[in-house]
Amino acid sequence: MLSKLDDYMRFNESALNLREKRQAVLASNIANADTPNYKARDIDFASAMKAAVDKATPTASLKTTAPRHFANPPTDGGVLGDGTPLLYRGVVQGAVDGNTVDMDVERNQFADNAVRYEAGLTMINAQIKGMMNALQSGN
Repeated sequence: MLSKLDDYMRFNESALNLREKRQAVLASNIANADTPNYKARDIDFASAMKAAVDKATPTASLKTTAPRHFANPPTDGGVLGDGTPLLYRGVVQGAVDGNTVDMDVERNQFADNAVRYEAGLTMINAQIKGMMNALQSGN
């Protein structure tokens, strides 16, 4: 029974998890807008979402021996903790200090991702309400 509920909610759960990770990457870009030689990063949401949906079995994680251990330590900074590739954003306007963050692009992407995250929450709420209605009408 629970596995069917997991399957029912998996798509929106995966989408929200990816949106949250992308928001953190975009926030990092904004925070480093004045850092010399910082290269703006982003994820390819469509391919990351396809990989998350296609992934049938969870990846093996390291066994931790203490509560403060990290479950999956970062590798080289080129991937997120779940294996999502972290890409460099193309240079829109070069800077003398080598920084590739364009604040207009970052703010736009940040706002767009936030709106899509809220839409994902709305979808999950609709799924839960639909399940609740089905359960209540069955009585």
